[in-house]
Amino acid sequence: MTKVVLITGANRGIGLELSRHYAAQDCEVIAVCRESSDEIEELADQVLSGLDLTDDQSTDVILQLLDITLGENGKIDVLINNAGVFHNETLQDMDLDGIRMQFEVNAITPLKITHALSPYLKQGSKVANITSRMGSIEDNGSGAYYGYRASKAALNAFGKSLAIDLKPQGVSVALVHPGFVQTRMVGFGGDISPQQAATGIAQRIEELNLDNSGGFWHSNGETLPW
Repeated sequence: MTKVVLITGANRGIGLELSRHYAAQDCEVIAVCRESSDEIEELADQVLSGLDLTDDQSTDVILQLLDITLGENGKIDVLINNAGVFHNETLQDMDLDGIRMQFEVNAITPLKITHALSPYLKQGSKVANITSRMGSIEDNGSGAYYGYRASKAALNAFGKSLAIDLKPQGVSVALVHPGFVQTRMVGFGGDISPQQAATGIAQRIEELNLDNSGGFWHSNGETLPW
């Protein structure tokens, strides 16, 4: 049976390359994004665009469309919460509204999406939250980036709880840091390409199971500290 993979933030960068990877594996790719692109339209089986995931009504729209596409008894084999934002705040240049927005996008929205789609997550389903090494408290040696660090730390906490709560229904959860990736989010100044990041993320998802559910990994396989 064809695997169904749903990816948020799928129109560019890591999300686009993940879509490309799973399309090449003959999976049914459902791409969720704020704005569509020619590339994702060519790759995905279904593109759900024009959606602001921080808006609760967007979640209702996704559920309605999935009910049509998959049916009420349908299954999402892999859910990848990839959409995110990145800002930098310092003590000298603080932006509390920006910090709140990062919490909403980077932490609350993945939790909301996973909760809303939980009826489609069944025995063997996997959830991958694309987090960041900057969400590690132990690894923080440079400070600043208050909203991004804290929102990703919150996402890690949410993901760990999801791993525990979803385990009885046979669903495993991973927290994956993609690496320092050459995307628009960081001004294309990263160390690895989106394709390399997507390949690593997909490998971590492939290795994910109920025994290692709730782990925090670099896309290269390294276990990261909390």
